[in-house]
Amino acid sequence: MLVVERYEKIVQLVNERGSIRVSELSEICGVTEETIRRDLDRLERSGQLRRSHGGAVSVHSHSAPGRSQPETPFFEREVANAAEKQRIAKAAVKLIQPHQKILLDASSTAWYVAQLIPDIPLTVLTNSMKAAAELGGKEKIEVISVGGIMAHHSLSFVGPLAERALDSYYVDLAFMSFKGVHLERGLSESNELQARVKHKMIGIAEKVVLLADSSKFGILAFKQVADLKSVDTIITDERVQPESLQACKELGITVIPV
Repeated sequence: MLVVERYEKIVQLVNERGSIRVSELSEICGVTEETIRRDLDRLERSGQLRRSHGGAVSVHSHSAPGRSQPETPFFEREVANAAEKQRIAKAAVKLIQPHQKILLDASSTAWYVAQLIPDIPLTVLTNSMKAAAELGGKEKIEVISVGGIMAHHSLSFVGPLAERALDSYYVDLAFMSFKGVHLERGLSESNELQARVKHKMIGIAEKVVLLADSSKFGILAFKQVADLKSVDTIITDERVQPESLQACKELGITVIPV
């Protein structure tokens, strides 16, 4: 089990049960109790759980109603489902034509897109520090970075300044990912500030391309961003249930499986 897979398993178990002991996590994950304690310390620092005497408890049982949930740190999102995200990004790049104006959000999948975009005449608008840095070495690409409050976990800019800046632009394609993709409840994010910025991004795009690996489907995060009908194209991996893909097609969404 990879480290990031162990983190995901621990958070899943804590959220499902409400609380769990170090000894039980050690047995389930097949690592020492000392390793689990270090994992719990790191996950607590990232806001995904709370340490308790001898174990951990879910943050959801301590959160006040209406409070945004913490973002997953970028370094964890970067390696989670990495193979699927890279295939999705490769398919996304094929949709890009020279001289287009495109938007990349601060998702890890959009960062993979930034890595793969060839050095062709483009204008790229982004609130992602990672994507902007990745594109910085490509001379033919004009990069416009949205300013605002820096969100440390996602290495992105959010807040009123970022939202007002986005109002000044219009793009041909927006490549975006979300914490949750739900057939009835639509697109959702775990963080209020990210949700507001992404809502603005959808509003300035001619077409929205959803980059969503199968782990995002069926998930309801804290803050709804938009209806699924706001999406024009979904690029996803082969593990998504066929009935979910069919439902998306019935909404008029183009589905590209990879």
